[in-house]
Amino acid sequence: MTVRAAVLPAVGAPLEITGIELPEPGPGQVRVRLAAAGVCHSDLSLSDGTMRVPVPAVLGHEGAGTVTAVGEGVAGLVPGTPVVLNWAPACGGCPACARGEVWLCGHALDGAARVHARTADGTELHPGLNVGAFAEETVVPAACALPLPEGVPLTDAALLGCAVLTGYGAVHHSARVQPGETVAVFGVGGVGLATLQAARIAGAAQVVAVDVSPAKEELARACGATDFVLADEQTPRAVRALTGKQGVDVAVECAGRARSIRAAWESTRRGGRTTVVGIGGKDEQVTFNALEIFHWGRTLTGCVYGNSDPARDLPAIAAHVREGRLNLSALVTEHITLKDIPAAFEDMLAGRGGRALVVF
Repeated sequence: MTVRAAVLPAVGAPLEITGIELPEPGPGQVRVRLAAAGVCHSDLSLSDGTMRVPVPAVLGHEGAGTVTAVGEGVAGLVPGTPVVLNWAPACGGCPACARGEVWLCGHALDGAARVHARTADGTELHPGLNVGAFAEETVVPAACALPLPEGVPLTDAALLGCAVLTGYGAVHHSARVQPGETVAVFGVGGVGLATLQAARIAGAAQVVAVDVSPAKEELARACGATDFVLADEQTPRAVRALTGKQGVDVAVECAGRARSIRAAWESTRRGGRTTVVGIGGKDEQVTFNALEIFHWGRTLTGCVYGNSDPARDLPAIAAHVREGRLNLSALVTEHITLKDIPAAFEDMLAGRGGRALVVF
């Protein structure tokens, strides 16, 4: 069948909005009609080559929709099932999975190399991060389609596939924020806004949002920030001034920039914790001297997909949505169509807005 999709023909090339030929689901696969897909910074990183995947590719990895057909051997999913797309399905058998660290699965992205669809002239296409969500419909392994818990609107549920799982997990699984602690969030895009809400849910006493754009303050405060700091050379000093000159207990960096990571580190108190969620390029070098590592006693950790297990975490997050503690729509600053994705990339580069949501 032919569906419209956003195709990356080559690294660094403009996206092409075109028709693609999508096959019927094979054994162990399902076809999903997309309701919505979020435009994530990782999609931009795929398009410019910061993250490498086989191309040409259908981008998009944060999505939700409805199962329309299932292949042989699929259990637990039937046509009509609302699902959240899981771009990093765990294999269950590698060393990371054996340790229970499914977010570090060594085979999670193996599916990105498969042939996903074809263009009208027969060119083979790959799914950018396993799921190819920038399309009206997609065909994915059944492990990439998680049943949506009840009480979550299907369109908003797209955000659960990346931004919310990442932000929620960064707070609850990586940084392990405790009630009464102070938190700073660097970068108030979609993931940053989710992180702010997660910090509030965790019971943080003070939540400081940091961003390069003053226009983000209203968004940040709506998602739980108690304070807002404009990012510049004096950011660590400003954060410490808001916390009795001590610094925050926890800083979560969501931008993936060397300067931002360094500022987050310097904004934490002695013995504090810095969690890096943002995906930066390999040329982004962060430096520390040996004395400061000893003196400050801080912890710096990476965080992949929020250190989340989607099967475990989606029901917990859905409960927060149903009970009004987590507002998914507050993360969305724009509803767009496929043809608007390049403009959403430009907004991201310029530091504008929260999450743009492609609505089909």
